[in-house]
Amino acid sequence: MRARKADFAARVVAWQQAHGRNDLPWQNTRDPYRVWLSEIMLQQTQVVTVRGYFDRFLARFPDVQALATASLDDVLGLWSGLGYYSRARNLHRCAQQIMALHQGVFPQTSEVLETLPGIGRSTAAAIASLCFGERVAILDANVKRVVTRVLGFDADLAQAAHVRALWDAATGLLPAGKSAKADMPRYTQGMMDLGATVCVPAKPACDVCPVRVDCVAGAAGDPQRYPVRTRALKRSSQSIWLLWAQTAQGDVWLDKRPTPGVWAGLYCLPLFASEDALRQAVPSHLHNLLQAVPVFTHVLTHKDLHLHAWCLLLADSSLQWASGRWVSADAWPDVGLPAPIRKLLQSSTTD
Repeated sequence: MRARKADFAARVVAWQQAHGRNDLPWQNTRDPYRVWLSEIMLQQTQVVTVRGYFDRFLARFPDVQALATASLDDVLGLWSGLGYYSRARNLHRCAQQIMALHQGVFPQTSEVLETLPGIGRSTAAAIASLCFGERVAILDANVKRVVTRVLGFDADLAQAAHVRALWDAATGLLPAGKSAKADMPRYTQGMMDLGATVCVPAKPACDVCPVRVDCVAGAAGDPQRYPVRTRALKRSSQSIWLLWAQTAQGDVWLDKRPTPGVWAGLYCLPLFASEDALRQAVPSHLHNLLQAVPVFTHVLTHKDLHLHAWCLLLADSSLQWASGRWVSADAWPDVGLPAPIRKLLQSSTTD
C-alpha cells in the first residue's frame, strides 16, 4: 500500500487532466480574485446555482478594487438569494483589507491568506495552491470524504484532534518532488472534482475512480461509512411575524436588519416576536386592513424559521414607522433581501 500511495497524487493529476471538470468559469485561471470569489460562493452552495451569481458578480465587480470601493448594500443586493450572507459581508471586508493592507495584491501564501476575513484554512489553501502552486492541502467537505475513504480514516471528526490528524494525512498525499509546484493546481482541482463527481456521499462511482487501487474503503466495500462524524446537528425552530406594508403603487416598507442577528445587514420587512407586537406597531384604525398570509417555513442550517406575514395595503406612503423607509416598486428588487422575503414580495407582482 505504501508504494501505491506514492503514486496517488500522480493518479489524481492525470485523471483531472483527462476527465475532471475544466469548463467552469472560475477554472483555467491563476487569477486569485476569481478563484477566491468562486471558493466563497461555493461554500454550502451547488455549482449550478453559483454559476449565474459568479458571472453577474464579475460583471459588476470585475476586480478586488471595484469590490472594495462598492457599498455593502450593493454587494448584498447582488448576493441576494444566494444565502449565508455572512459570506458576502466577509467578502466585502476582505476586499477592503486587501486594498488597505496588501496594496490590492492577493497574498501568495495560505498562511497570510488565512488572516483575511472569511478565509479559513481550506479556502486559503485552495487559493494558494490553485493560483501560486503552494504545496498545501485543502480539506473541504468533498475532499474530507475522498481522503477518509482512501485512507480508511475512521476517527470521529466531531473531535478537533482527529480533524487535525486528517489534515496531516491529507498533507501526506500531496504531490512531491521537482514537479510538485507545477502539479499542485491540477491536483487540488482534481481532489475537488473527485469529491463532487465520483466519490459522492451516496452510491460513489468506485468503478471509474482513478484512485480505487489506493482506496481502503473501496476495497472493503463500505465507502459510505466514511467520513465518521457522530455529533448530530441540533436543530431549533423560531416563529417570526412580518409586517408587509405596501402601497397601491407597489412601494414596500423595508427595515435594515441589525448585526449580529438573523439576516444581518439585509433589508427586510419589519420583524416581530408575536402577533400582538406586530399589531401594536400598526395604528388601531388600520387593523381592519391587516390580512394574514399563509404561514411558510424557511430552513436555515441550524434552525427552521416559521414566518407569519401580515399584509397591510395602504393607499399611499404617508404612514411612517420609527425605523426603515419606503422603497419604490422599481428599487426594492435590487436591494439585498433575504430569499424568503424576496419570494414573498415577488408573489404580489405575479398574482
